Amino acid sequence: MTIGTEIHKWYALQVRTRWEGSTAVLLSGKGYQTFLPTYKTKKRSNGKFRETNAPLFPGYVFCNFDAQNRLPILITPGVISVVGRGRAPLPVDDSEISAIQTVIASGLRAEPCAYLELGQKVRIESDALQGLEGILVQIKGNHRIVVSVSLLRRSVALEIDRSCVRPIGVALATAPGPMGSYRLVRGVVA
Repeated sequence: MTIGTEIHKWYALQVRTRWEGSTAVLLSGKGYQTFLPTYKTKKRSNGKFRETNAPLFPGYVFCNFDAQNRLPILITPGVISVVGRGRAPLPVDDSEISAIQTVIASGLRAEPCAYLELGQKVRIESDALQGLEGILVQIKGNHRIVVSVSLLRRSVALEIDRSCVRPIGVALATAPGPMGSYRLVRGVVA
């Protein structure tokens, strides 16, 4: 079950609400390679705030397996389905899994955000995230790079110093986002 073989690919599994962690553990116990990216968040409990880990993609766990032999995956407690088109599972692009793994390994603050299709695509030129590609946006006055998993239509926003990124494409449009807005200035999102 290694990455890069023609048979075993990364797939997104839709899981029951708040079962992400236990489902990942059960699948790992069956010998499957799983990936459950999390971020630190503060939750209010008994009038106090406590820090906890929450999934970056609530309701989903990534798993590396052969799609032709998915029955052991589907009968695992918590698993609802393998994400795909109709009954055909669709693998997650290896570059998108790699990008999310790089974000998690960096130790920098990341959080879920709305999926964005339009905007300036950028590549980070320095720091621990060198070579990472995403979309540059401005949210609440801070610059962030958005890394997406297009199959799930979900994204992760990572706060970044704007001077560390270089454009690699032309923005397609100017559009407001649910958490803020961004605008096109000479081919760069500002």
